[in-house]
Amino acid sequence: MEDDAPVIYGLEFQARALTAQTAETDAIRFLVGTQSLKFDNQIHIIDFDDENNIINKNVLLHQAGEIWHIGASPADKEVVTTCYNKTNDSRVVSCAAVWRMPSNWEIGNHESPDDSAHNPQTLELLCHLDNSAHGNAACVLWEPMGDGKRVISLADSHVLLWDLSESSRQATISSTATLEGKGQLKFTSGKWSPHHNCSQLATASDTAIRVWDLRTMSQIYCIENAHGQLVRDLDFNPNRQYYLASCGDDCKVKFWDVRNIQEPIKTLEEHSHWVWSVRYNHSHDQLVLTASSDSRLILSNMVSISSEPFGHLVDDEELSEGEDNHQEEKSKEPLKDSVVSTYEEHEDSVYAAEWSSADPWLFASLSYDGRLVINRVPRALKYRILL
Repeated sequence: MEDDAPVIYGLEFQARALTAQTAETDAIRFLVGTQSLKFDNQIHIIDFDDENNIINKNVLLHQAGEIWHIGASPADKEVVTTCYNKTNDSRVVSCAAVWRMPSNWEIGNHESPDDSAHNPQTLELLCHLDNSAHGNAACVLWEPMGDGKRVISLADSHVLLWDLSESSRQATISSTATLEGKGQLKFTSGKWSPHHNCSQLATASDTAIRVWDLRTMSQIYCIENAHGQLVRDLDFNPNRQYYLASCGDDCKVKFWDVRNIQEPIKTLEEHSHWVWSVRYNHSHDQLVLTASSDSRLILSNMVSISSEPFGHLVDDEELSEGEDNHQEEKSKEPLKDSVVSTYEEHEDSVYAAEWSSADPWLFASLSYDGRLVINRVPRALKYRILL
């Protein structure tokens, strides 16, 4: 029985790192990394049983330190990357590493669900993305739809492209790029584009968005003052190669057509505090999630700038030729953009939101107090999109 009611899970630890398990397309599964200074940090594997509307959890130990970012291999369900803090000679440094979950983490846990919490298994370290020479790791990005052999780490002002060996036990830097210019030269986040044969990377640093060509490791273009304050997150529209979303500390979410970067094509001003996360739905790109430290998660229907602005699939060429045959188009006005739903189940900053990789209508959000909420796209909208 499908139910639109949220399902809430409390981690008992502070947390800000969330990812869907990308390579898992059958089970609805999310991974959460904790931030605890007193106790061993953990990765919570959250399985959502949508038939019974319940969450099953398993816990793995991540003893290396508090987790700031987590990423899941697109090819191997058991491989993850984390960025974490550790104290080195009383100095806090941010490191990045590739880990493997124990292959038997699922076995027997559903018999006694609390078992894994009492004596959790430990993640196996595969390799460090050792960038001490390049500064503190902000995030690690897997090549979208890749074979799990290429990752990018962003560390201070450096872009590092790594090749992983067959077993992921060895990582070698294949190429690098460096931010140049004045001001605070430090990456906050980035996104590897699924378009152009995965040869482009977007990065956020201070108020600017840059897009890089990974073949030459050179900057293609820069949107200088994309936001009035720090840019927090980016996402590419999965179906329209020139469309990019960004969000930041100016409380805004902006949508860009990168063929004309002077102005955003759309701006959302629904949040009242910093916006930490923006995510396009993987299949239905009019559905956009945004998470903010106003404790709210917002689902928007950005249909006018989606791949189905008239309720049916349109390609980019057809849209730019639209001027010529606008007589007949008058009857076909683009559908109106709207806020679908504002979710208020969190009481603390919502740092992350992710769509499930197994169910396109389901998403999770995570607030700093360790509350994970699973929600669904309202049924009425789902059927309107499908039918």
